[in-house]
Amino acid sequence: MSARALAVVCVSGGMDSAVTAALAAGEHRTAFLHADYGQRTEAKERACFEALAEAYSAEARLVVDFPALRQIGGSSLTDSRIPVREGDPVEGVVPTSYVPFRNAHLLAAAVSWAEVIGAGFVFVGAVWEDSSGYPDCRPEFYRAYEEAIRLGTRPDTSIRIVTPVIGLSKAEIVRTGLRLGVPFEKTWSCYQASQRACGRCESCRLRLSGFRGAGAADPIPYETAW
Repeated sequence: MSARALAVVCVSGGMDSAVTAALAAGEHRTAFLHADYGQRTEAKERACFEALAEAYSAEARLVVDFPALRQIGGSSLTDSRIPVREGDPVEGVVPTSYVPFRNAHLLAAAVSWAEVIGAGFVFVGAVWEDSSGYPDCRPEFYRAYEEAIRLGTRPDTSIRIVTPVIGLSKAEIVRTGLRLGVPFEKTWSCYQASQRACGRCESCRLRLSGFRGAGAADPIPYETAW
């Protein structure tokens, strides 16, 4: 039997990246990467990342800091003067929680690390069809970035971007996670609280709708769960 290939897995600590991590770990050896960029729930997300890395026995871990994203601002996640939008996502409207071009920064770090450690894949838990509509979560963005990898790395480097949940609904993501035994209690999705999820922000609403659609109970605590 041939040795399993190594994959870098971008793990925010949320449920989408946790399911992505489980799918990656089922096929590959894994190295987990996390980004701190001054987001409101940075410490909570970091703790969830560490817990998931333990749960999936990641061979390596890397936490990258992007202080420039906080300095640049323009997002309710990094600028306390911008309120986090509450309620359901509005189709065609990019929410205040969008961090401008964040995923390009994340991918750049993941690809750099992958090239150094010899990983052939970068897994990202981006979701497009049933999410907030962030422009850097579109499938065509990842296809374009993969071409940039081909042009910008060594000739003998081959790194594929894998987005296994990008076309799934939140309910489908929850059902996939339950089937794989994902420890959802070790994940966090709230944009503005770290002790009990608010239940009101777009991310909480999407997460709760996913669990309801899957007919399952969300194991994390909420202040409000409509």
